[in-house]
Amino acid sequence: MDITTASALVTGGAGGLGEATVRRLVAAGTAVVIADLNDEKGKALESELGERVRYVATDVLDEASVNAAIAVAEELAPLKIVVNAHGGSAGAARVVGRDGEPASFQQFQWYVNLFLNGTFNVLRLGAAAMAKNTADEDGARGVVINTASIAAFEGQIGQTAYSAAKGGVVGLTLPAARDLTKQGVRVMAIAPGTFFTPAFKMEREEADQKWGSAVPFPNRMGSPSEYAALVQHIAENNYLNGEVIRIDGALRFQPK
Repeated sequence: MDITTASALVTGGAGGLGEATVRRLVAAGTAVVIADLNDEKGKALESELGERVRYVATDVLDEASVNAAIAVAEELAPLKIVVNAHGGSAGAARVVGRDGEPASFQQFQWYVNLFLNGTFNVLRLGAAAMAKNTADEDGARGVVINTASIAAFEGQIGQTAYSAAKGGVVGLTLPAARDLTKQGVRVMAIAPGTFFTPAFKMEREEADQKWGSAVPFPNRMGSPSEYAALVQHIAENNYLNGEVIRIDGALRFQPK
């Protein structure tokens, strides 16, 4: 795929993995829509990166909101890349706590709604838009890159809700790719390990000491720029389809 003639939509594009992806794609010549709900950061990033970047306040669970962001992307260039990198946390909980109380069903639903339902909503609407593009020599019209987590495979104690939601993203990948073969839209997922983002609210050195020490090699947390580099490669490589790629420094989560 020639990403210099394309636009991209990045959910969660105002921070963390999403922001790094926005910066990487813009540097590579792609027009980008920052689809986020953080107005302050989104507008600041739009102002910094220039005229081929737009911030659009976007609720991934709302069809009209997502379609509005897609429409802005299509004004910039044909939409060929959708990256689901939105995040959030509602805390951790054991299925049955030490006090004997069951985990909150509302908390479980929150995770599944944001990470799985929100991802699918953006995937389906983005794929429908990309299906209208002119195909390249491979018949390709675009790619959707979703974000899973290694917690989908080795969820830790207290992560049942998060792991289930991210496991759903993993399970979505292959059948969605198969569904969209006639449309020429690829579907991929990235499963990051422990990546340092502003969500940690501490200095990088402290975070590396606390979490990076468990990573075999390199013996540190991942950098959002490394996630973004993988996004670009997936976008440009038409033969990557229907697969989940771990990016974790050979880390395998222990029970806790």
